[in-house]
Amino acid sequence: MEKILADLCGTSPDDPLPVWVHGSIGHCFNQLTLNVIPHAMLAVVSACFLGTPRSGSWVPCRPSWGCRIAASFVLVVLFLADTIPASISQQELGPVFLEVLVNGTAALTWFTHGLALLMLFRSIRDSKKGPVVLAFLALLPIPSLIIKLVWYYHSKIAWSPAHPAASFRFAILCLQLASLLVYMIGYLFPTTGRQDFLSINHSWHQDQLMSEAGIPVPDQQRVAEDGESWLSRFFYVWMNPLMKCGSQGRLKQPQDVCVLPRQLQAARVCDRFYTCWQKKAALHQVEEETVSHTSPIIARSDGSSNAPDSLHRAQKPVQLFSVLHAAFGLRFYSLGLLKLAGSLLGFSGPLLLNLLVNFMESRQEPLSHGVLYALGLFAGSFLGALLRNQFNYEMNKVTLMVRAAIISAIYRKVLRVSSSSLTCFTVGEIVNFMSTDATRLVSFCTSFHELWSLPFQFAITLYLLYEQVGVAFLGGLSLALLLVPINKVIANRIVMNNQEMLKHKDTRVKLMTEFLSGIRVIKFYTWEKHFSSRISACRAEELQKLRAVRYLDAVCVYLWAALPVIVSIAIFITYVLLGHLLTATKVFTALALVGMLILPLNSFPWVLNSILEAKVSLDRIQRFLELVDQDLEAYYSLDTPSGTAAAIEMQCAAFSWTPVEKESTRQSLLTGTLQLHIENLSVKQGMLLGVVGKIGSGKSSLLAAVTGELIKQGGRVYICGLEQGFGLATQEPWIQSATVRENILFGRQYDARLYKEVVEACALSDDLNILPAGDQTEVGENGVTLSGGQKARIALARAVYQEKELYLLDDPLAAVDAEVANHLMQKCILGVLKHKTRILCTHRTEFLEKADALLLMDNGRIVKTGTPADILPLVEAFPKSKDTDKRQKEKAPDEQDQEVAVEIEAKESTQNNHLIHKEEEKKEGAVAFHVYKAYWLAMGTSLVLSILFSLFLMQASRNVSDWWLSHWISSIAQTANTSVMVCSASLPSPHLLLFSIVGLVSPIQALDTTPVPSNGSLDVDFYLIVYGSIAGANSLFTILRAFLFAYGALRAATVIHNRLLQRVLKATVTFFDTTPTGRILNRFSSDLYCVDDSLPFVLNIFLANIYGLLGMLIMMTYGLPWIGLVLLPLTALYFSIQRYYRCTSRELKRLCSVTLSPIYTHFSETLSGLSSIRAMQATRRFELENHLRLEESQRCLFASNTAAQWLDVRLQMIGVAVVTAIAGIAIIQHQKQLGNPGLVGLALSYALSVTNLLSGLISSFTMTETMMVSVERTEEYTTDIPTEPQHKLIEVAADWPCQGLVEFQHVVLAYRAGLPNVLEDVSFTIYPGEKVGIVGRTGSGKSTLFLALFRMLELKAGRILLDGVDSQLVGLEELRSRLAIIPQDPFLFSGSIRENLDPEGKRTDAELHKVLEQCHLWDVVARMGGLDSEVGERGKSLSVGQRQLLCLARALLTQAKVLCIDEATASVDQKTDQLLQQTIRQCFAAKTILTIAHRLNTILDSDRVLVMQAGRVAELDSPTHLSQKDGSLFQRLLHSGQQ
Repeated sequence: MEKILADLCGTSPDDPLPVWVHGSIGHCFNQLTLNVIPHAMLAVVSACFLGTPRSGSWVPCRPSWGCRIAASFVLVVLFLADTIPASISQQELGPVFLEVLVNGTAALTWFTHGLALLMLFRSIRDSKKGPVVLAFLALLPIPSLIIKLVWYYHSKIAWSPAHPAASFRFAILCLQLASLLVYMIGYLFPTTGRQDFLSINHSWHQDQLMSEAGIPVPDQQRVAEDGESWLSRFFYVWMNPLMKCGSQGRLKQPQDVCVLPRQLQAARVCDRFYTCWQKKAALHQVEEETVSHTSPIIARSDGSSNAPDSLHRAQKPVQLFSVLHAAFGLRFYSLGLLKLAGSLLGFSGPLLLNLLVNFMESRQEPLSHGVLYALGLFAGSFLGALLRNQFNYEMNKVTLMVRAAIISAIYRKVLRVSSSSLTCFTVGEIVNFMSTDATRLVSFCTSFHELWSLPFQFAITLYLLYEQVGVAFLGGLSLALLLVPINKVIANRIVMNNQEMLKHKDTRVKLMTEFLSGIRVIKFYTWEKHFSSRISACRAEELQKLRAVRYLDAVCVYLWAALPVIVSIAIFITYVLLGHLLTATKVFTALALVGMLILPLNSFPWVLNSILEAKVSLDRIQRFLELVDQDLEAYYSLDTPSGTAAAIEMQCAAFSWTPVEKESTRQSLLTGTLQLHIENLSVKQGMLLGVVGKIGSGKSSLLAAVTGELIKQGGRVYICGLEQGFGLATQEPWIQSATVRENILFGRQYDARLYKEVVEACALSDDLNILPAGDQTEVGENGVTLSGGQKARIALARAVYQEKELYLLDDPLAAVDAEVANHLMQKCILGVLKHKTRILCTHRTEFLEKADALLLMDNGRIVKTGTPADILPLVEAFPKSKDTDKRQKEKAPDEQDQEVAVEIEAKESTQNNHLIHKEEEKKEGAVAFHVYKAYWLAMGTSLVLSILFSLFLMQASRNVSDWWLSHWISSIAQTANTSVMVCSASLPSPHLLLFSIVGLVSPIQALDTTPVPSNGSLDVDFYLIVYGSIAGANSLFTILRAFLFAYGALRAATVIHNRLLQRVLKATVTFFDTTPTGRILNRFSSDLYCVDDSLPFVLNIFLANIYGLLGMLIMMTYGLPWIGLVLLPLTALYFSIQRYYRCTSRELKRLCSVTLSPIYTHFSETLSGLSSIRAMQATRRFELENHLRLEESQRCLFASNTAAQWLDVRLQMIGVAVVTAIAGIAIIQHQKQLGNPGLVGLALSYALSVTNLLSGLISSFTMTETMMVSVERTEEYTTDIPTEPQHKLIEVAADWPCQGLVEFQHVVLAYRAGLPNVLEDVSFTIYPGEKVGIVGRTGSGKSTLFLALFRMLELKAGRILLDGVDSQLVGLEELRSRLAIIPQDPFLFSGSIRENLDPEGKRTDAELHKVLEQCHLWDVVARMGGLDSEVGERGKSLSVGQRQLLCLARALLTQAKVLCIDEATASVDQKTDQLLQQTIRQCFAAKTILTIAHRLNTILDSDRVLVMQAGRVAELDSPTHLSQKDGSLFQRLLHSGQQ
């Protein structure tokens, strides 16, 4: 190197680059460092802007830009001209080669710069003067010019006629300086704004800003990254406007974020993915055809052939992995080159550190070496940082593509797969494919590159360690490798316990879901304590496993933290025992390398784990994608079997819910599958066909067979006008989370006339008037804010609005009262739809008299077909079969909904008018201090202080051990008084030399074996003992801190859950009505999981980072006090950058969460409404909606990921600045003979890891803040939700109420403060043993009477007396346990029949048997396996009717004197209903009964009837009197029901 420089500069090799010559700066130093380097930097940065896209139209030139462009090209000419005098005068003006190099570089630079300015000026960038960085770099060559001019001036040869070349040169230098001044004036010249340029931008924007789905993007939204220069891409300058928005708090919604770059837009990515999929599928098809040609089907001896088998064998499904590989593989693998380059540059740090410390120790090396090492450190760290950052950024882009492709593929599959195949997976599992499994596949992308790069880094690090300390590295390596199997064993135990913990967590969340879905019933029955103990028991088991995970984790953390210290001790001890002297160079290079060795060792198990998880997820998704799609061509016949013009025809058709081969395996399950056999069915166009039959006879299955949702096992099915689809109203109404109008329109254009007609026909006009925002009211998830009747009518209206030719109506009349049912029949089914073909399944046979024909079904077969007159008498007296079908596939969960909901919601008008549910509050800004305080208190103050103190001791001991090393080395250097010689303290045997690195590298004779003073070995022992002791103490503090933290985290998790559960158990019913179940569940599932698992993990890292950074700053300042001057401004810069970043990052993270939920909600919604979506031909629209939601989520995710890289690249630059500053200061100190090599090495080895610590600190802090949001959310429920009054003012007798007298006195009640009253001055008395029926229109306040009686809501005025005692004075638990209720919603929780009847275990088997007999359920229970047989989740092993009977059995068990029955027979057939009524009359003969009924015939034998209207008592008298009284409300209700 010196020789090259000496030749170039014409100097001596001893000092090739002299800084100071004859009283002025050396010519060569000036030309190379002050001229070539600034020009090279300007050239590189200018080149970055050459790719800037130009605007399409002509741009008028303005003076400011013109000056700079002209000056640039003039400078090119001047620098080229400057080479002429230098060449002519040979050595007079300096060495020729040096001048040619300098001027050539400068000319090339200004030419590049001129082109860059042209590109920028003609670009679409909205900037007045172009980037500031270019102007700044253009100034840097000025000092060099001035130095040269001053030198010529002093040398007096500039004007000498004897030196024409020098005069010419001086003139050119003056012109160069003048041109640079013109350039600067041009930059400072005031310019007008770019308003006049907006029109130019417009055309390009319009082209750029059309996202692929064809949705135009508003002008002001920037497209991320596209059309940006290289410099902007490397440093994310294009992110600055977004970061600014975030810091000003203007990132409120997804639209505020940049539009995705074109290559990342969901539609484009998915098109590419599907194209590859189709190619693969076509390839498979070609292969299959080849197989079928080469192996013809062999006929068997019986004449049959094995065709299906051979086809089945030949059909190979398309592999998801191979498609992803084809679509994104090339881009993905090419990123490996970036990773490789970044990893290699990572090693430049320790190597150059080694050379620099060597330089410090030696007094003979020339200064130029030190400068080169410092520049090398700068260049290596700078380039390495940029490459690693770009790798992460590009990797994020690939992962986004993979995510979009997988989510889109799963969604598309769901829309196409047959319903029967879909039953292999639960809804939860399928949603998991989209969330968990897709995330795991995405994390595989990063793990893959780690898989090859970690071993590679490991090997290189080992080689470099060997170069430093010879075979001594084996001492440390053996220890590190010994820990790998230990880590593996611990990791396996952690995984095992984690799985167990998640099982308990799932059980707890399932219990919690049941608790929330049946909260009213639980409160009616006072089962809170029972559920509380069950949930707490699950939580205890979960915490037991969590404890094991936490403590094993603590051991892992300990090993991870203690490993670097242990390994370095082992290496140094081995090195010294082999008889070598430690030098500063050896120690600090080894320390830096050990740090690099630990990462691959620790990361590798996790990388493997992540890859294995991804494999499992890939297989799961693959299994799902291999499900059989609906094959409608094979399912339907294209022509009618009989040749007549029928709307539907079926001949010899057999259907089932599961494939034949699965039948045998499924037989054992409780829910057997119904087979459907249709011998001959023909439905003429325009007729109304009624389908009747008892519960579970196959009515819904018949409709599913028409829509193609069943598996056809044989026969023919013909549907006229199939491509149009069907109008379908399912038994359980499917409602989307949207406005009422959007639900009805279902993607069709709004037609005011048709819409009005449909709303009127479906009896929705009154309901829409009651709703707060009319048909613009949001109805919530699954229509949660609507009553069962409203949901059924909206679903019916949706079907009618679609104007199809064929309508399939599955019991739309079940959930509505008689008057509304009659309206629907007359105005809708027989009115608007009179010319359509209609198939109506219903239990309400009174409405079927107008049907054209009826089908009577039983056990999956059509028993009889005929006119209503023939069939209806059979239905009334249809015998109750012993085999009361418990296996109804077509009876999915509860079809009628709580009428209570109507009354609550119907009259509500909330503040924001549209939403009936309160919007979940989104906290703004940073997490409040009180949240941290709450977590601190949950852990316990003394414990928190102990943790913080142990952390301090751990960090202090680690820093002291490093300081001791540098002290040891300094003392060795002084004692031995050596420079760069490697001395052997003692040579016990010449063979040991073979093991020393020098022995291996150079001949033995070359070793200088000068003996050291005799106290050397004593010193070594002393230093080693102290070093070992400090390391031992560090190890002890580390394990103490790990276990204290684990214990604290467990304590906090326990306290937070208990407080949350107790508060929610005591919450009012109103709270549950206004809060979606999902929102409460979120607190108990994801938020608690965060508190249990993620928060402690991240918080631990954050605290370690804080202490680590403080320790590092103290040690660096101690090692090189002057570095403080650099650290102060950098610290200020760091804080401003991180605050700027955190504001934006927080908002972007929140937006990510906000945009993620709609994808899953829409997906769950699609799964629950799949039959409706397909029947009404809306699959294409739903797929597009999924794309739009996905695009929005990807936008926020991309912005969030890029913001992290924006921060990373800036922090890396701070790190580069620190390293370069330390190197520079070290060289200056060395020159002044002040430097201590030990301390310089110490400071530099810390500085090399400064960037990782800085970025680690910010990311761990932002993650801690994000996780703290979970504590904030649990705290909000623990402190803010309203609870029921827990006081008890009087004691009542054990048998109270013993008579059953109920008195309402002037009762006034509203659901919440600020809402209208639902009951208005209600007064009536019900005498002991009286049977009272309660009737009234929807929303008249019937169910509210029960809520008031059970004190679910507190009265505004008035009082309710039971046997003369005011219910307000009695304790809530006591009051509710003394009353009995059969609620409208038949609530069962998962568990045995025994638990569902008697959760507290107070009854004998005989008592339970007796009540089941009374409810006609014993046969069903016996068939299921007795009292201990499981009822399944929410009772799915039983049909809806059977669930209702079980709720009646519960009421029979209570000895209460007052029984309330709420519409308990809405979903049972007539025969079962009669049996029920009979049971109630017999068993509750001596008790007071209040019954709310829709079927008026059930209350006609009551003693009195209470008619409610608009929250008041309208009529109260015997049914006979009221029915004969002209104009009475009851008479009107009775007539409308009988029509």
